Amino acid sequence: MTEEKILLDHGSGGKVSHSMFSDIILPLFENPELSKQDDGATLDIDGAKLAFSTDSYVVDPIFFPGGNIGDLAVNGTINDISMCGAIPKFISVGLIIEEGLSIKDLKSILETMATAAKKAGVKIVTGDTKVVPRGKADKIFINTSGIGVIPDNVEVSGHNAKPGDKIIVSGTIADHGITVLSSREGLKFDSDIKTDSAPLNHMVQSIVQSDCDVHVLRDPTRGGLGTTLNEIAVQSQVGIKIDEQSLPIRGAVQGTCELLGFDPLYIANEGKLIAFVKPEDAQKALEIIQQDEFGKDAVIIGEVIDETPGKVFLQTAIGGSRIVDMLTGEQLPRIC
Repeated sequence: MTEEKILLDHGSGGKVSHSMFSDIILPLFENPELSKQDDGATLDIDGAKLAFSTDSYVVDPIFFPGGNIGDLAVNGTINDISMCGAIPKFISVGLIIEEGLSIKDLKSILETMATAAKKAGVKIVTGDTKVVPRGKADKIFINTSGIGVIPDNVEVSGHNAKPGDKIIVSGTIADHGITVLSSREGLKFDSDIKTDSAPLNHMVQSIVQSDCDVHVLRDPTRGGLGTTLNEIAVQSQVGIKIDEQSLPIRGAVQGTCELLGFDPLYIANEGKLIAFVKPEDAQKALEIIQQDEFGKDAVIIGEVIDETPGKVFLQTAIGGSRIVDMLTGEQLPRIC
């Protein structure tokens, strides 16, 4: 028998990734915090509610239109903490640098990390640096971990979606994945396609500080919007229905996806969130999001239903309906 080995699919955020987590990782480390499978762990330490998250970034190329691996790493961890309803406070940074990386490039990456942290109002307070020989990495890999404080009476989780909830997405989807792919492959477009990488903590705080009843917050990164909605449907054991005509997609991104055979529902985003909101509060929450600089294109894309638990359906533009499954395989490796 051939020994099973790790494939790129295991890092896709889709079905194979979830299988590795549930079959190999979770049984070894299982505890209530990990088993929730949210973007970050929510911790109660002597009465203080904290959110803790970590992520690693191996994007190729390390520079791309609108950003680079540095601000991507800072924003990514800030957003994971924020999706717990928390106020991000502190971040750690771990650098794994390949011998031969130019000092100029390293300085540029670190400068954008400092700028991103300052914009979000968080501090980078600790870290580590390792250098490996040429050929043992790919220029630079970055790990960021973060911690934040969850305000009283804030309770958001992928387990909290309820039938009737309206689903808001804070802006256009698939921008980041298509930007990185285009840079990697040297594709040129007439329009300006760039990463959507951005800190969402200020947007989240505006939402949770309002009196809107928000049940779920999630940023659809690896695996895209389609996979993230499937995760929530399974966690909450509800059905989800979204409207194809409501999905916000830039024309150039849509065209690129059609040209290359990609479904934008499965392309990574790095500066968008999904909010599941009580129907009576949905319009108010939408307006709050639209007032944020990173939420101007926010729209309501669907709702939670009490039928077909664990399934996501797309109402097509021609009036039909199809199942949106979790991502199978790896469409775009090393996108974040």
